[in-house]
Amino acid sequence: MALELSRVEAPSRRGRGRPRKYPKLSDDSDKPRRVARSIEHGELAVGSVSVDAAEPGGAWESVARVLPAMDAVVKVFCVHTEPNFSLPWQRKRQYSSSSSGFIISGRRVLTNAHSVEHYTQVKLKKRGSDTKYLATVLAIGTECDIAMLTVDDDEFWEGVSVVEFGNLPALQDAVTVVGYPIGGDTISVTSGVVSRIEILSYAHGSTELLGLQIDAAINSGNSGGPAFNDKGNCVGIAFQSLKHEDVENIGYVIPTPVIMHFIQDYEKNGAYTGFPILGVEWQKMENPDLRRSVGMKPDQKGVRIRRIDPTAPESQVLKPSDIILSFDGVYIANDGTVPFRHGERIGFSYLVSQKYTGDKAAIRVLRNGQILNFDINLLTHKRLVPAHIRGRPPSYYIIAGLVFTTVSVPYLRSEYGKDYELEAPVKLLDKLMHWLPQSPDEQLVVVSQVLVADINIGYEEIVNTQILAFNGKPVKNLRSLATMVESCNEEFLKFDLEYQQIVVLRTKTAKAATREILATHCIASAMSDDLQLQG
Repeated sequence: MALELSRVEAPSRRGRGRPRKYPKLSDDSDKPRRVARSIEHGELAVGSVSVDAAEPGGAWESVARVLPAMDAVVKVFCVHTEPNFSLPWQRKRQYSSSSSGFIISGRRVLTNAHSVEHYTQVKLKKRGSDTKYLATVLAIGTECDIAMLTVDDDEFWEGVSVVEFGNLPALQDAVTVVGYPIGGDTISVTSGVVSRIEILSYAHGSTELLGLQIDAAINSGNSGGPAFNDKGNCVGIAFQSLKHEDVENIGYVIPTPVIMHFIQDYEKNGAYTGFPILGVEWQKMENPDLRRSVGMKPDQKGVRIRRIDPTAPESQVLKPSDIILSFDGVYIANDGTVPFRHGERIGFSYLVSQKYTGDKAAIRVLRNGQILNFDINLLTHKRLVPAHIRGRPPSYYIIAGLVFTTVSVPYLRSEYGKDYELEAPVKLLDKLMHWLPQSPDEQLVVVSQVLVADINIGYEEIVNTQILAFNGKPVKNLRSLATMVESCNEEFLKFDLEYQQIVVLRTKTAKAATREILATHCIASAMSDDLQLQG
């Protein structure tokens, strides 16, 4: 089973699988709230009935009456140039993709973040136009998979209609997805109903936010297109679908609460700041003996804190084994859910996601039989192994042919392919899944590879092994390593690696050999720009 993003890549594009195994979609609250595990770009299951906008007749005319904002839907053309995480001083061959978007008020266009990921150039084409207009990317919301664009050319905005947003739909409400999917060049319409509303794993953002499941097909190219209700108001943005042999026609839509959070965040801060989280991992309290053991009364419900992110503000006031009873006055059930709408419940992380970065939240906890109230400042989460590098080129440092870099999910995917969760070293996967950063600037630094030269004889087989210390001093991040090595005046450079390995090089000859190795491999610099500019 895999969640797939729905951007169309040009036929000349070579395979770039980026899936992750995703065993189930249901919210398993007993597990840590960590990186979402399933993403894949590529072809999607095709289904549902679509109406080609170019076809005359009653079917299209009836759709047009329902969707007066059809002209606000645009086609997005993007040229991508991805970093090469395995050779971080290079970039990969550029490729093109197409997707969908739509015009909103304020001379802005919304589409999916994965549609413009690692963009070099973005163009927009209006329905019925033969002109492509250069677009500027205003903001990219990685977590929520939304991007905001604009066009400087006034001609683009002449006579355009804008999309109006509607309320969150109810189950069985009719929805119509409009966009430019694979299979043709003209606008396409697919219809269905809302079949589920819950906290979903967002494939691109590796996060869990509110989402709509619909039975309308969301095919390659539909990404970023609006989903309309029967009144012609936008109730979401198409962004991914489910691919599995036992299911068909399951698509997912980013709902209006998430969209409005993104827009208001940008308007409030002038940039996208993200969705805050509660920096804790928690356990359900459904077992009655477990509840009695912590002193919970029969009428008390809540969830137990397992671990707290040391870098989160919550670590200053909350403690492991605290029972979270309520969030902002909303009581939390023993399974971690809260009331949502009539007859519906939803994971309490929904309440957290409604907040903005820097907002305060009132949390009530039970600790040693006493009820305590705290006001906590909510911030975004810092992972030890980040899911994204947010458009920045990867960092690296080279000394005597040893290539040091930081581990991220894109790096693991680059090194081990789409099945990196099966192929990557167990210790790296353990850190990805379970380790928490001890400080905001902590990074997982590894020897990515060894560029073979006479100076590093005997070390050639070291690959993707974490460095723990340099000359007896702990390595906190890549910058600290580069600074210590560059300023070292000792006779030897000694690197302590995992598995009790050590690498020792003579300082003077190692630094001299570095220049020759860089020239041999046509590498312009021994370190990435970010280390040079701030080093």
